[in-house]
Amino acid sequence: MGLVRADQRKKYTAVIIGAGPAGLTAGYCLSKAGEPVVVLEADPEHVGGISRTESYKGFLFDIGGHRFFSKAQEVEDLWSEILPDDMLERPRSSRIFYGGKFYSYPLRAMEAFLNLGPVESVLCVVSYAAARLRPVSDVRSFEDWVTNQFGERLFRIFFQTYTEKVWGMSCKEISADWAAQRIKGLSLGTAIRNALFSGFGAGSRGEAVKTLITTFRYPRKGPGMMWEACRAKIEALGGAIETGIRVTGCAWDTVAQTWFVEGRTTGGETVRLQARHVISSAPLRELIPSLEPAPSREAVTAARGLRYRDFLTVVLILKGRDAFPDNWIYIHEPSVKVGRIQNFKSWSPEMVPDPAYSCYGLEYFCFEGDGLWNAPDAELIALGKREFAKIGLAREEDVIDGCVVRQPRAYPVYDDAYAQHVATIRKEVARYPGLHLVGRNGMHKYNNQDHAMMTAMLTARNILQGKQVWDVWEVNQDAEYHESGRAGEQGATGERLVPERLRK
Repeated sequence: MGLVRADQRKKYTAVIIGAGPAGLTAGYCLSKAGEPVVVLEADPEHVGGISRTESYKGFLFDIGGHRFFSKAQEVEDLWSEILPDDMLERPRSSRIFYGGKFYSYPLRAMEAFLNLGPVESVLCVVSYAAARLRPVSDVRSFEDWVTNQFGERLFRIFFQTYTEKVWGMSCKEISADWAAQRIKGLSLGTAIRNALFSGFGAGSRGEAVKTLITTFRYPRKGPGMMWEACRAKIEALGGAIETGIRVTGCAWDTVAQTWFVEGRTTGGETVRLQARHVISSAPLRELIPSLEPAPSREAVTAARGLRYRDFLTVVLILKGRDAFPDNWIYIHEPSVKVGRIQNFKSWSPEMVPDPAYSCYGLEYFCFEGDGLWNAPDAELIALGKREFAKIGLAREEDVIDGCVVRQPRAYPVYDDAYAQHVATIRKEVARYPGLHLVGRNGMHKYNNQDHAMMTAMLTARNILQGKQVWDVWEVNQDAEYHESGRAGEQGATGERLVPERLRK
């Protein structure tokens, strides 16, 4: 396709690379201030990035599940401004599947005791006591830290399998720093006390003990509804959103003091746009080699060294059967490959075209190009049906249809070299005037949707003020879990941390 609205002769305030939550938020904030912007998106059909809504035969589904909840009031207000009349208040409900049984998440002590049985429960308590009496002294790995806190048996049951499915790394290789921050403030004794006496997660959202939110907001027709509305608002304000254009080069002209951004449409046409600023939410691995003047060899090597965890969703459609009522289930069972199962009707009833049907998304974490990723759709659907039945949610013959959606570069991988790579890239990017990095892949930070939006909001403020007032790299630096506390109760912090590979 060719350009629809963007004027190649015009000098924009900003060319924005990527129409995900960060890119669209930047575009909206600048457009509201009267600044001319153009947003370029490689996807020929959707905006929203990983927060888009996919569809199949009238069934709508989310890519990974996106709860609209933030402790940053500015973000909560922006969601309400963009989509004021189409946000549902949904109950949060999730469980863990392990050993053929379901456990409420957060855990409930009595239910866990009954599911594990008296013998296993006693062994877990003994294991916990042994860990407290003889803890690992040199705590270096995720496994060391969790075992010290909960005992080896509970680590194996409720932490190991799911963590290793998601990240493709052994828990022995994941840094203890992640566990200490990600599970901060939660001990076995605290969990049991809260489960027995205060509901552990079902009480006040403001409790000091780490709890999880009990409700969240969600667009009637999935997260893509938010970002399609944002797109319409940007265009109504005079901004341009161009889909089906992949950026191939970003050149800084030192004489003209301007950026020239080149892209190629799906039809093969080359476009060239001019702007004072470039805001990029594109993966650093792709952006850095595209810059001119050419970045240093160290920066290019660092960009190539960044890795991403990918996943695919096997969507299964059933008629006349509701397999489970939860929003999603974490699959800690090692005998199946699936890591998490979404129930799209539970997110919003309008995600299914007929209430007689149900639609489920089985998430398989993998690396792009591996055997699972490259498997034919029919083979993946057959795998999903077998594992859905093996877990006991339905019979294989209950599934009447299905499809597969692949999502590359879903999660930035925090391996042993990523921090140094990002530091090298940040130093290099500082050489380019008017180049701004935002969002999850744009900063190689495992941001939540609201954190990605906040990096864009602060970037827009910096551009409007004409100077670097806000440090977007400080967004999302606190270690408090994203889903604890009350919506809008604090500023742009509250990191959802991810594993960092153990340093040798």
